[in-house]
Amino acid sequence: MRHGLTRIHRFSAAAVASSAVLIATAAAAPAQAASAPAVTAKGAIVFDSTALSGKGKTLYGKTADTKRQMASTTKLMTAVVVLGEKNLSLTKKVTVKQAYRDYVAKNGASNADLKTGDKLTVGQLLYAMLLPSGCDAAMALADTYGTGTTIAARTKSFIKQMNAKAVSLKMTNTTYDSFDGISTSSKNLSTPRDMAKLAVKGMSYTTLRTVVKAKSSVQKATASNGHTRTYTWTNTNTLLGSYSGAVGIKTGTGSVAGPCMIFAATRSGRTIIVVLLHSSSVSTRFKEAAKLADWAFGTSTSSSLKLRTLPSGMQQD
Repeated sequence: MRHGLTRIHRFSAAAVASSAVLIATAAAAPAQAASAPAVTAKGAIVFDSTALSGKGKTLYGKTADTKRQMASTTKLMTAVVVLGEKNLSLTKKVTVKQAYRDYVAKNGASNADLKTGDKLTVGQLLYAMLLPSGCDAAMALADTYGTGTTIAARTKSFIKQMNAKAVSLKMTNTTYDSFDGISTSSKNLSTPRDMAKLAVKGMSYTTLRTVVKAKSSVQKATASNGHTRTYTWTNTNTLLGSYSGAVGIKTGTGSVAGPCMIFAATRSGRTIIVVLLHSSSVSTRFKEAAKLADWAFGTSTSSSLKLRTLPSGMQQD
């Protein structure tokens, strides 16, 4: 793999245990301007996680506890559940089923264009899910780590695991009804505050930090005919490579959810997490995330921000 996946390493037990309550914990931070810049997003939060050291502080919130659909940012929880599996093997091979391709075709969903019969590792599927926002990869992971005798049963079981993880992280205003953000009952809901808690937990995994920071990734998989197939995936987060210190995390766009984003950037030992739900447009989402991060850092680099250009015809998400 071009971007090496490492075994899971967690921060200190105290840091991980505190991830569920970090959002309400006070920590010293440089003074910001009197007020945060206005954003079109209906829901937002800015959280200083103090480099994920176990302390943190909410710097700004806009309807931060109002439940809204979150589109493909849902996939961050999918990744967290997978990475929390006991005895997880990132090199475990998963065979792509035609059902995964049929699912994305039926829903017009963002995908990693996984080919039926190809064998990819769990680690590769994380790239496929988190960079191009592949719903086919999300389904493959849910099918692999759920329990039951059918794909439907296994994916349903996996969603139950997602909800259980939300409870354990004290994400009290979050419910999942899908593994990828395509809501089946309009109950795929969260809040900016809850999603910031999830971001802190997710970034406690070395593997996830490695994946979500990658602007692109080239992966070699075994095709159904035994030959090698090369997959190239580009990250939908255009702040990577554009905003100084950007380290992830996940975009999402839906007809009901609107453009959403969980964004993280690190400068001078401080990690700022920005969550936006239902921005006015995809490009506005990125600019607003950068402005809020700048406000938190006390900088103005977003004023000259030039977003990284995605390959022609690529799904935006």
